[in-house]
Amino acid sequence: MGRKVKQKIILNNIEVLRAGAKGVSVGKTEEGKTVLIKGAIPGDVVDVHVLKKKSSYFEGQAVAFHKQSEYRVEPKCEHFGVCGGCKWQDMSYDAQLKFKHDEVVNNLVRIGGFKDIENETDYIVGSKEQYFYRNKLEFTFSNARWLTLDEINSGNDFNDRDAVGFHIPGAWSKVLDIKKCHLQRDPSNAIRLEAKRYAVEHGLDFFDLYNQEGFLRTLMIRTSQNGQLMVLVQFYREEKENREAFLQNLLDKFPEITSLLYAINPKQNDSVYDLDIQVFAGEDHIMEQMEDLNFKIGPKSFYQTNPEQAYELYKLTRDFAGLTGDELVYDLYTGTGTIAQFVSKKVRKVVGIESVPEAIEAAKAAAERNGITNCDFYCGDMKDVLNQEFIEQHGIPDVIITDPPRDGMHKKVVENILFMNPKRVVYVSCNSATQARDLDLMKEQYKIVKVQPVDMFPQTHHVENIVVLERI
Repeated sequence: MGRKVKQKIILNNIEVLRAGAKGVSVGKTEEGKTVLIKGAIPGDVVDVHVLKKKSSYFEGQAVAFHKQSEYRVEPKCEHFGVCGGCKWQDMSYDAQLKFKHDEVVNNLVRIGGFKDIENETDYIVGSKEQYFYRNKLEFTFSNARWLTLDEINSGNDFNDRDAVGFHIPGAWSKVLDIKKCHLQRDPSNAIRLEAKRYAVEHGLDFFDLYNQEGFLRTLMIRTSQNGQLMVLVQFYREEKENREAFLQNLLDKFPEITSLLYAINPKQNDSVYDLDIQVFAGEDHIMEQMEDLNFKIGPKSFYQTNPEQAYELYKLTRDFAGLTGDELVYDLYTGTGTIAQFVSKKVRKVVGIESVPEAIEAAKAAAERNGITNCDFYCGDMKDVLNQEFIEQHGIPDVIITDPPRDGMHKKVVENILFMNPKRVVYVSCNSATQARDLDLMKEQYKIVKVQPVDMFPQTHHVENIVVLERI
């Protein structure tokens, strides 16, 4: 007996009502069932091919448009819709800001239970640059580039399968060959294209992600606002003559490279953190400046990828902390200590806590380099380090600044903040849903006095949010 063919479900004339999480949009059927839609934006009226059917909602792809949204614009990038990196590029920037702002407010209302939060929420701060704002991109070499639907439908045989670009969402072993990316300023695109041109011309093996073999593996490009430029190439195996010729060609073509690095990586992943990075030419780092602070950025360093907007975020965080010069501040999830050092001149002392040892070492080194003596940094899991013994040793803070990862704060961390009961808490978050969850746990002791969304990543659904709490 033959297998039963799965019936294709099409939902007709679905009006897209709002932007949802992770770049999808939300509509409803006539019966009131939620539809999560890829490839559509609020205001569109579309037919939806259902890809997943659940008891309370559908997930699907827009396949036909009966009406196009007033928010629609023509995407700048030729790779839009395939790459998956800039899912909102077909939406005007004003509309992007509106929906990001609405997401923050909705999460605080729906998850946090703050019914009148709109009164405390200032409109989202937009980014001055909507394109070419990133200071770091990582590209993958692949011998099996992703073929577009047009190429597949053409019936041609394609021998040019080498690619330098981004992984296709949901198809990790396939890489889209990028002609021009609108996220990082020149000479990023030129470096990537030259790397591919030279490799193809000289018959160098592009990496086979499926079989884990080949020569050229990844290309990372980092820039700083003062014009310094880092390039790191990962090779799967050592071929000294080919490696040196490949790197020398990049240096000859782009003498503005100030840090040219390489690593031999035979592992099953591309992570740089456990690799031995070698200097081929120039320095082993680039420098970034924010006000009078200087930060040394190596190939393994974390630094905000939109530095101009990060400066706006940090200024707002510092202003909202209401510092007078005599405060003890705890900076939770301090990372490399950027915020801690940024507020240090306006406080008596900052205590920073972070779980990543390399980040703490970088924070200490940066503070020493910048002549900052009132910042102490401690390493360990936040829920374990921030205990009553630690608090007794370092004192009850006047202000807490917390900037946790996307998962938000552990319940124990929230409990210890409530135990310390500082006058003010400034909560910076890249996920307003988990932020709202944590704030709900604090509402008996704290009231929200200000909410300020900040757009760090134009053309995407991501949004940062600052919430200021004052002790009741």
